[in-house]
Amino acid sequence: MAGRGDAASAAEEAARTSYSRLVAYLASRTRDVAAAEDALAEAFRAALEAWPRTGVPAKPEAWLLASARNRIVDMARHDVVRNRVADTLRLVAEEAAEHAATQTTFPDERLKLLFICAHPAIDAGARTPLMLQTVLGLDAARIASAFLVAPKTMAQRLVRAKAKIRDAGIAFQMPEADQLEDRAGAVLDAIYAAYGTGWEDAVGIDPRRRGLADEAIWLARLVVRLLPALAEAKGLLALMLYCEARRPARRTAEGDYVPLSEQDVSLWSLPMIDEAERVLSEAASMRRLGRYQLEAAIQSAHGQRAMTGCTDWAAIALLYESLIATAPTIGGLIGRAAALAEHRGPEAGVHALDAIDGDLVTSHQPYWAVRGDLLARVGRNADAMAAYTRAIGLTEDRSVRSFLQKKRADLGPA
Repeated sequence: MAGRGDAASAAEEAARTSYSRLVAYLASRTRDVAAAEDALAEAFRAALEAWPRTGVPAKPEAWLLASARNRIVDMARHDVVRNRVADTLRLVAEEAAEHAATQTTFPDERLKLLFICAHPAIDAGARTPLMLQTVLGLDAARIASAFLVAPKTMAQRLVRAKAKIRDAGIAFQMPEADQLEDRAGAVLDAIYAAYGTGWEDAVGIDPRRRGLADEAIWLARLVVRLLPALAEAKGLLALMLYCEARRPARRTAEGDYVPLSEQDVSLWSLPMIDEAERVLSEAASMRRLGRYQLEAAIQSAHGQRAMTGCTDWAAIALLYESLIATAPTIGGLIGRAAALAEHRGPEAGVHALDAIDGDLVTSHQPYWAVRGDLLARVGRNADAMAAYTRAIGLTEDRSVRSFLQKKRADLGPA
């Protein structure tokens, strides 16, 4: 008999590893994303009640799938779900029973659901957030933070998008070949945003984000396989591989944060860097340059330090200029400022930061961290201290916060 702690741990593990696959599987059959999410939430609640009494089942995913299916049936009986899904319920029930009896896994429908969420009938501003919540399991508050909008606004946007899928009768199938590339941009954006969320949790402390980086890389590989002629898909895969290669060097054995410039390159994964180089070269040969290829090229330039022992800041600054001309993101603008500071001196970096619209960076932690560093390097200690204080207040990661607090303390008394 499992204790409540064991049951909770098993449910947490199932949520971390299977939630998005279960949602995609159910949604693809009921054609109602919100109903699938509600049913699965009820299934997890039922698991927390039942498993301490009956024991954790041998196949928790199959148990959750069957429980969610039962909830969907109940919802259909009460007209919560449109009657048009009723014909699919028998099929879902039979499949759930089959998986429970004979299989350890079930079909992974996440890639299909990503492309469904990128349907042109859905508001363009909601497509990537919808994928992040429905397919990749991020909560609305975290998505809202990433998109710099209020959580309530993002929640309303997501509700409308799910209703659009249901009410417009959007087909739950992969789009035709000639439509795939049109939708791929939003899919790649969602995969990269998911990777960024997993990347922030460097040591895997947050169970909600643990494994997201690996999931994002796996999904990018699927897109590359599906669209081998799409250069940007290869660019994104290369970008994430370059970053992932450095993961072992991002924290000390004690868990302290290590900035890129101070990382021990012997800890970087050379096989992963080699794969990234090969994938980026394949993308470049297609001569369809885009944002992700440029970002990957910047990471490639950083990666050369493992071979040469130095960083070509002139090349990186030039790549950032191209990136900003192609996709002027906040991250790109900040990266350009940091590269200019290394290439031309900290004054050039401060000037580049000053040129960024202040309204866009009010709550953007990387901006204030970089600003604090550059202001300290030009001797503006009071301003640097204020920037570091702002960055510290915006930092969730305890190790990064400690690193910034030390940098601020090194400036001397306030």
